[in-house]
Amino acid sequence: MSQFPFPTEDGGEPPIEEAAAAESVDIESTGTGDGESGGVGSGDLNTGDLSTGDLNTEAANDGVAPADSSAGAAPAGPSTSHESVPSDAVHPDTILAAERLADLQRLNAEYVNYKRRVDRDRPLIQERAIQDVIEAMLPVLDDIQAGRDHGDLVDGPFAAIADKLEGTLGKFGAVRYGAVGETFDPAVHEALMHLDAAAVPGGMPQGASDTTVVQVLQPGYRVGDRVLRPARVAVADPA
Repeated sequence: MSQFPFPTEDGGEPPIEEAAAAESVDIESTGTGDGESGGVGSGDLNTGDLSTGDLNTEAANDGVAPADSSAGAAPAGPSTSHESVPSDAVHPDTILAAERLADLQRLNAEYVNYKRRVDRDRPLIQERAIQDVIEAMLPVLDDIQAGRDHGDLVDGPFAAIADKLEGTLGKFGAVRYGAVGETFDPAVHEALMHLDAAAVPGGMPQGASDTTVVQVLQPGYRVGDRVLRPARVAVADPA
């Protein structure tokens, strides 16, 4: 049989592409026949030996381990299940510690200020307490001074008691003042009478050049610079 069984209309042979297509059709038509034609039919392919597939399955079952798909994979990284914390975020415990530290510093400053006030005011409070006690004792001291002026406390047990009392109060800063001949000072004297120089018993004190105390009616007392009671006096002006 000729290689090109289908001549063209002009009597020549068909092109190579058309010849190849015609040959393919010839082969397929031949294969669809019975087995005596010697071709490989579709039935032969369906009933053919599929031992190759069986061998592959047996080889897989005989211990040939399948390739590990994860063998070449990179190691798993750290878990990302937890939410990442920004590097510049402040931990709540740090904020709480800072607040507690600020409270402690404020409390310490308040205590230091309180201690300074107490240390500063302690002498003032002590002095004020002494002044209050001596001021409460002024009537008793006036009676003691009046008894001395009348000669009742020259000696005897009451004179000793009076001396001890005045000495004890003197240790706490109590001072009696007011005497004839002192220049009148309204800050420490209280003038109850004003006399003429000619009416002063015994005359004006020597060297008097200003208003002068000529009689002490009631002595004054002071503690330190504080006057507990001004001296009550009679004054006179020099002629």
